[in-house]
Amino acid sequence: MPIRNEKGQFIKGQHYSLGTEFKKGEHWRNFKPFWNKEWLYNEYVSNERSALDIAKEFNLTDSAILFWLHKYEIKTREMSEIRGKKYWGSPGDKNGMFGKTGDQNPRWLGGLTQERQSVYSSIEWANISKFIWKRDKGECQKCHSHKNGNKMNIHHIVSFAVEKLRLEPSNLILLCSACHRWVHSKKNKNKEFIKKEVQE
Repeated sequence: MPIRNEKGQFIKGQHYSLGTEFKKGEHWRNFKPFWNKEWLYNEYVSNERSALDIAKEFNLTDSAILFWLHKYEIKTREMSEIRGKKYWGSPGDKNGMFGKTGDQNPRWLGGLTQERQSVYSSIEWANISKFIWKRDKGECQKCHSHKNGNKMNIHHIVSFAVEKLRLEPSNLILLCSACHRWVHSKKNKNKEFIKKEVQE
């Protein structure tokens, strides 16, 4: 009796190799403890482990554990409950990030405030941008690369926070994205292209 139909598909109920085929309950992957509902419930609910903590044990992402929690209809924690249990690090000046704001903070996004957006969407900024591009010949003033696939940024030497220098050509230079990131990073130990104070 044929085991495949005219399309080459296996016919339901026909067996190709009884000696090597998977039996009911068998799987080609090694068994993982979190596949077991009782084990997962015990770790997540009874032992109050997080999905991320369980995932790290098996070199997975937390979404893999969340998949099995939802599959077994194990109720996941509310965000307020997670925040209540989470350890947030040392308080006050004992925390290494205490008092670090603006570009000193590694999560700084370049000061994307409404004020900054309004400046960058203004006619004045459009005009000064054209001037800087022309003056710097479309070239990064650090590595001297041209656009050619690189995103270019206009960098404020003295911080954007100093209002009177926001549109001052002598305070603006063209940098490629890679060099712009470097300028604002800890690697820029000599503070190249950065001035903290205005020299009168």
